[in-house]
Amino acid sequence: MSNQEIVSHQELVIEAGHSERQYWRDLWRYRELFYFLAWRDILVRYKQTAIGIAWALIRPFLTMVVFTVVFGNIAKLPSGGVPYPILVFAAMLPWQFFANSLSECSNSLITNANLISKVYFPRLVVPTSAVIVSFVDFMISGMILLGLMAWYNFVPSWRILTLPVFILIAFAAAIGAGLWFAALNVEYRDFRYVVPFIVQFGLYISPVGFSSSIVPPQWRLLYSLNPMVSVIDGFRWAILGGESKLDLPGFTLSLGIVTFLLVTGIWYFRKMERTFADVI
Repeated sequence: MSNQEIVSHQELVIEAGHSERQYWRDLWRYRELFYFLAWRDILVRYKQTAIGIAWALIRPFLTMVVFTVVFGNIAKLPSGGVPYPILVFAAMLPWQFFANSLSECSNSLITNANLISKVYFPRLVVPTSAVIVSFVDFMISGMILLGLMAWYNFVPSWRILTLPVFILIAFAAAIGAGLWFAALNVEYRDFRYVVPFIVQFGLYISPVGFSSSIVPPQWRLLYSLNPMVSVIDGFRWAILGGESKLDLPGFTLSLGIVTFLLVTGIWYFRKMERTFADVI
């Protein structure tokens, strides 16, 4: 049989979902770009700063001091039998991670506009690498929590072993919300002004400076619509132990919101992704 006959007998097979599977394979293929973007942003963040990496320690520490004075010393809010600075900082860790991730993700596509408009790669690489940069700050800030535990002779219980689970929930919340704002910021540049407002407002409606136990039962489910409630309460449950409790209905609702954010964030980002190079 001639080559021409062989070619004429070839069949074109269209397989459902092939392009979608190829996209997720491309994420793995472009993992070196992911590492490069994350490492570049880490270096840029601390390069040519007077005190360098200490900025990751100063901001959450000062916020913890203010919240301890206002809510612990002046308002006399309950701390569940643990030192108030530890109560606050156990919540500051995931909150700062979420807030930094949201800010970095929302601007990540704009910052890398030249790369996006010239080279093909899965655009999910850009905002997810921004989350990794924020996670580095999270790890550095964790040294303050260790220092506070040593200062107050506080020893965590076995629950500390469950902390990686709640870190994964924090990642899901950060990536889900970050993908929404990254995509929206390309289409509507007004969102660069919306994100700082959400971060500032969210700090006060999230249980960072206070314990969720002070929220009245009739408001608990409404309060749990905040996705960071499950993250922060989970961190406190794992780190503080003792009298720290999880309100299961509220925690489940908040966790559901996190899952919804993650799924819809990926969906919306993928939907808008094909237009990024033209709009940006």
